[in-house]
Amino acid sequence: MRKHTEEQPFKCKICEKMFTWYNQLNIHMRIHTGEKPFKCEVCEKMFTQNSNLTTHMRKHTGEQSFKCEVCEKMFTRHDHLKIHVRIHTGEKPFKCEVCEKMFSYKSSLKMHMRIHTGEKPFKCEVCEKMFTQKPNLTTHMRKHTGKESFKCEVCEKMFTRYDHLKIHMRIHTGERPFNCEVCKKMFTQNSNLTMHMRNHTGEQSFKCEVCEKWFSSNANLKIHMRIHTGKQPFKCEVCDKMFTQDCNLKKHMRLHTGEKPFKCEICEKMFTWYDNLKIHMRIHTGEKPFKCEVCEKMLTSNRGLKEHMRVHAGEKLFKCEVCEKIFTHNGTFKRHMSVHPGEKTLNV
Repeated sequence: MRKHTEEQPFKCKICEKMFTWYNQLNIHMRIHTGEKPFKCEVCEKMFTQNSNLTTHMRKHTGEQSFKCEVCEKMFTRHDHLKIHVRIHTGEKPFKCEVCEKMFSYKSSLKMHMRIHTGEKPFKCEVCEKMFTQKPNLTTHMRKHTGKESFKCEVCEKMFTRYDHLKIHMRIHTGERPFNCEVCKKMFTQNSNLTMHMRNHTGEQSFKCEVCEKWFSSNANLKIHMRIHTGKQPFKCEVCDKMFTQDCNLKKHMRLHTGEKPFKCEICEKMFTWYDNLKIHMRIHTGEKPFKCEVCEKMLTSNRGLKEHMRVHAGEKLFKCEVCEKIFTHNGTFKRHMSVHPGEKTLNV
């Protein structure tokens, strides 16, 4: 009758938890006493209940008695199957009381709560950096050990994490699976799409305390601050030129290595920069997105438009030192200089 009346007459004297049956209390007490009377004969692991030992033994026997009716995946435990089924049903029974976000797993909610509490229980013994999850600490430790387990089969670059290798591979495949629904721009990473969307929403949450300029991401704010501090932490080992961003240094290095990673699929011409390939493609497509507001002439690049505007402004910036002829466009000047080999430009 206690099942119906919900009577719980048995109380734990240590934590005051209540139980319907005495044997439940008896099993519960093993939490406090540390008693584990049931032993696995294979690996000698100890358990508080015989039922837990029975479930554990399936790991050694390979028995999988519980089958998912949707994808036919097998499980050793019914509770594992029950959790798995949420992938198919989309059920999210665990709710964050702070932000109301829903989760499929209690463990996911527990980790999420650390965002609100600030709890970081996993500590690196080398640099004392704290982490919310143990897998993040494990990955972090590879920085100290130098262990790089994941290799790109194309360029042989090594990575400490498989997900970083997976993202890197998109450089070689050209895959950009994340699509902006507003302007259709494609991205290799979801995080880049999230930051990009702020351009459309106008969201700017990060403020520079020096000039009060706002930024859509903390990373952009940090880079911007180098304008005020003059910090250029990235140095070219060849020519000693300094850069504010690592990506700019990497692009710059192509000038020294001669690397041209961007290829036109139509004429197979190679380019050092992606922007140059993009402009080049307009030769094939005939696209001319830049319009002169004076004569309405259409140009393939913004640089071409700027040079063209000198015609209307009467600017002539390139002077031949030999014959003193002056040119508006750098390209026209260079072609002229072939008449006088060895001479250099004179900007006026």
